[in-house]
Amino acid sequence: MQTKQRRKQGGFTLIELMIVVAVIGVLAAIAVPQYQNYVQKGAIGSALASATALKTNVEDNIATEGSFPAISSAFGIGTLTLTASGSAGTIVAAIDEGAASGATLTLSRTTDGVWGCTHSLSGAVNITGC
Repeated sequence: MQTKQRRKQGGFTLIELMIVVAVIGVLAAIAVPQYQNYVQKGAIGSALASATALKTNVEDNIATEGSFPAISSAFGIGTLTLTASGSAGTIVAAIDEGAASGATLTLSRTTDGVWGCTHSLSGAVNITGC
């Protein structure tokens, strides 16, 4: 007598697949905003590095010429604009590309030679040095 043995089918049930999709959805909902903050922080960090590099040139110009230079130039992801007001002025880095497009970073110098830093991103993005 021959008996047929049934093999148990291996696979996932619909419920198991739905649970996996739900877990992936929850993880994505948490990860995507954090990634966007990370990318914006990187862009502002790049703008800060580019703008900070100009501070030495500005201080040199103030020491030799007596005034804050007024120039505009491009950097990797945007433009740098120096606006003068005697020995005071601002360096504005405007970001034109990527996730932080439209954001600005402003370094302001008082007539006393004190530099301040502000940026236009949300409070969730904190930049060391600004």
